[in-house]
Amino acid sequence: MTATTGTLRISELTTEHAEDVLAIYQLGIDEGNATFETTAPTWEAFDAGKLPGHRHIALDADGHVLGWIAATKVSDRCAYAGVVEHSVYVHPTARRQGVGAALIDALIASTEAAEIWTIQSGIFPENTASLHLHQKAGFRVIGTRERIGRHHGTWRDVVLIERRSPTIT
Repeated sequence: MTATTGTLRISELTTEHAEDVLAIYQLGIDEGNATFETTAPTWEAFDAGKLPGHRHIALDADGHVLGWIAATKVSDRCAYAGVVEHSVYVHPTARRQGVGAALIDALIASTEAAEIWTIQSGIFPENTASLHLHQKAGFRVIGTRERIGRHHGTWRDVVLIERRSPTIT
């Protein structure tokens, strides 16, 4: 799948994009409010953990990767077959340009086509830009898991969000 919006193109995330995707991931990690992770995984680990068909990248007119989104299974239990957790990362220089929104739209389209009814994520409350982006895309706050994990020695809260498909019943 490839979709173009203005000079922004959404395409399938493949091995060809590994270096750029992992670099953007590490930039998000380094900022301190994106994830509990401290280093980006190897491409092999990243690739093995993300669901095919629900991995997208945003490219500029010159083909540079501006951001990525990918989903993972929440559980192997059949009752949760329609539930995924996602991550979205946008290069710092490409933020506030519609990249994140376009990536979320691509994920919603791919998950609904696969009859996935819930997309969820956990976001640090300090990451207000991500919370706002997701709210605009139809995600709602489920609650806050207080002091759920340590990040660089500090307890951190995580805001749980989800988007339920209005078309998958």
